[in-house]
Amino acid sequence: MSRLAAIVPTVSAAALTVLAAAALLAGCGGLTRSGPPAKAGSLAQQVNLQGQSYSVGGKLADEQQVLCQIAIAVLESVNATATDQCNIGGTDATRQALLGGDIDLYWEYTGTAWVTFLGRKPIQDSQAQYEAVKQQDLARNNIVWLAPTPFNNTYAFAIKTQRAQQLGLRTLSDMAAYLRSGQPGNLCIDPEYQNRDDGFPGLQRTYGFEVPAGRLKVLQAGPIYQATADQKECLFGEVYTTDGRIPELGLTVLADDKLYHPLYNAAPTMRKQIYDRNPNIAKAFAPISAALTNEVMAELNRQRSAEGRSPRRVARDWLGQHGFIAPGS
Repeated sequence: MSRLAAIVPTVSAAALTVLAAAALLAGCGGLTRSGPPAKAGSLAQQVNLQGQSYSVGGKLADEQQVLCQIAIAVLESVNATATDQCNIGGTDATRQALLGGDIDLYWEYTGTAWVTFLGRKPIQDSQAQYEAVKQQDLARNNIVWLAPTPFNNTYAFAIKTQRAQQLGLRTLSDMAAYLRSGQPGNLCIDPEYQNRDDGFPGLQRTYGFEVPAGRLKVLQAGPIYQATADQKECLFGEVYTTDGRIPELGLTVLADDKLYHPLYNAAPTMRKQIYDRNPNIAKAFAPISAALTNEVMAELNRQRSAEGRSPRRVARDWLGQHGFIAPGS
């Protein structure tokens, strides 16, 4: 506050408080409302969270932005107040915001929690992985996991379909063999995957390859898709399996034939004290999670990533089409 006062000595104490609060909120990803709250649909016939307030967080990825906006609309439609903190940052920042009480809930992935947060080896069964995460995260961190989605947004590597056919590449073992052979072509990954416990170091160990110097390119996640489609900077690109740009750009996902990558089914997560205020929140999200299949999530991601539609509009149009909230909200 003293630095603000030194810079703007004529500003009143009340104004400084407002400025400081605005700066704090901007640092946390921003609290925004870009329209009226969602109106009641079918969810409100089963659940009423009148009087409850929730701060909803999200990571920066397009899918996370859509999921965050889905959560906000769901809560508003059942009479809760939802505060938008959908732009917190990466996985660690968002998880710490939840644990520290800066947000009340966000969508996390089972594989991320199991491997990165809990330090365990992947379980290659979606329901068993979810149950294990649900039990352990509650016991160790007082985090409650609501119902999971059917969609599994795991890591993968893609290549332009025509190139995959030309080179006879179908699996990650094929990709590893190609990279070991010294033939031309770069492999592109994003900064988070580069150092994750379930990311690139383990991939190289599992498939027995090491990318030669100068052929590993670290790009932001979004540009990797187009760079792989263009086949100039990236021959192979790290992608997310539910991203709608994969079919849009004519990419082929290489099969993870050694089952290295964990399963990443998403679920709303929250601190137990928040859940205990009104456990009916689980009833509000259960039908939403059930409806989010691989195909549905890929289409919502396509609308966001390929068409450039706002996450809020993508989320509310889908919820309204299925009657979860009032159409046109």
